[in-house]
Amino acid sequence: MERIGVVGCGLMGSGIAEVAARNSLTVTVHEIDEDALIAGRQRIERSLSRAVSSGKLTDDDRQAALERIRFTTDLGSMADRQIVIEAVPEVENVKLEVFRTLDRVVESPEAILASNTSSIPIMKLAMATRRPEKVVGIHFFNPVPVLQLVELVCSLLTSSETAEAARGFVSGQLGKRVINSRDRAGFIVNALLIPYILSAVRMLESGFASAEDIDTGMVLGCAHPMGPLALADLIGIDTVRAVAQSLYEEFKEPLFAPPPLLLRMNEAGLLGRKSGQGFYSYRD
Repeated sequence: MERIGVVGCGLMGSGIAEVAARNSLTVTVHEIDEDALIAGRQRIERSLSRAVSSGKLTDDDRQAALERIRFTTDLGSMADRQIVIEAVPEVENVKLEVFRTLDRVVESPEAILASNTSSIPIMKLAMATRRPEKVVGIHFFNPVPVLQLVELVCSLLTSSETAEAARGFVSGQLGKRVINSRDRAGFIVNALLIPYILSAVRMLESGFASAEDIDTGMVLGCAHPMGPLALADLIGIDTVRAVAQSLYEEFKEPLFAPPPLLLRMNEAGLLGRKSGQGFYSYRD
């Protein structure tokens, strides 16, 4: 595959676009308006500059990667793409509308429509199209240029050809490590991770321990690279809430229900690193 589309240029979409461009693929990135597009381009430019500063890229590599990325607010620009990866916010109705539109505008019947969703069952998204056999989940992890893992999620209707093509693209062309998950809310990683984070939120909410002590306990006591509350800030409080709600809707298990504190933080716009304030402050 040579022509890649990415819908959404936030934290995840910008990272996916950057990784594809760094691997010599031509990328078309879509955002809803010019302001979001400018912010996405700046995010990619900053990440590439950090890669140069750390010696992972040369300045020529950085410039070449940027030249491979086209930025647009027109989803019709995805018409000639061989694979389009949706990376819009974790809101089911928003993702469904993206897939309905992509189904209309992507011309090749062989093109793959993929979702970077972290929790929504792929079957729901596939049935918004007339080509469910071409729809697959390709779930990257943040930050995409750094973390090597990708979850490949096939629905009941994803064809074996689509699965193999997606696996070859992710591992062979992007150089990522692929693990296979069945199509259920949360897949592998978030089905294990989110209840852990929610338990930490409930512990903080109850006054049992401070955020700092909870995180320090897991970092120094369990050799985790980051505590659960700091990790929630990195993921985004809104994303943690969305994944928790998706898990709860699927399984109706109380441990998946988002705690009130998480809901109130989301309503207040305290979304973690992306907003400058979550369980910790990042305003500096």
